[in-house]
Amino acid sequence: MKQRPQMRYALPLAASLLLAAAQPASAQTAPLIGPAKPIAGASQEEWSKRWWRWALSFDDDDSPVTDPDGSQCASGQSGPVWFLAGTYGTARTIRSCHVPAGKTLFFPLVNTLTVEPDDADEPCASLKQRAARATPAPQALVLELNGRRFNGLQAHRQATRRCFHVVEDDDTLAAGNGFYVALGPLKRGRYTLNFGGILPEQSQAVTYTLDVD
Repeated sequence: MKQRPQMRYALPLAASLLLAAAQPASAQTAPLIGPAKPIAGASQEEWSKRWWRWALSFDDDDSPVTDPDGSQCASGQSGPVWFLAGTYGTARTIRSCHVPAGKTLFFPLVNTLTVEPDDADEPCASLKQRAARATPAPQALVLELNGRRFNGLQAHRQATRRCFHVVEDDDTLAAGNGFYVALGPLKRGRYTLNFGGILPEQSQAVTYTLDVD
């Protein structure tokens, strides 16, 4: 795994760009799960940690995060929850993905991970504070599925209460903070998903065409 400066993962550009993507193929939609509701026996805070472990478990060449078209979207997926990735950069990203029916999608609209520096220890409290400062109140959060716009997204902040290890057999601590959403379970059909957000130092827009079967 290659560490990136500040380990930031952002999903935003302008809301207008997010909502200017391809039109949905049908009226099929899926429910937005409340941020306090567990998924498959685990809290969404815990799923945010698992999302980071998944996202950072790949080399750049085969990472769903650096994937230009969605061909890597099934990599490392298992169980009832299906993770979606954005990108590390700021370019608009459009992907297609096949997802098994019955999965619940889990992904961040915008988020950040802070890790201990290579040459020193850093208290967990400091890591959590840095992660919180990097994800202040967003200027915008966007979630749209087949033309349905979701509101109340600021309530979906998930901040890790305890620092955690991103990589197995590595004692480096990390702390996460950001806005995550869970949609589903998905029924069969085609979905057009737009999501993202705007923070002072992060800007990106992501669209997925999801074929669920």
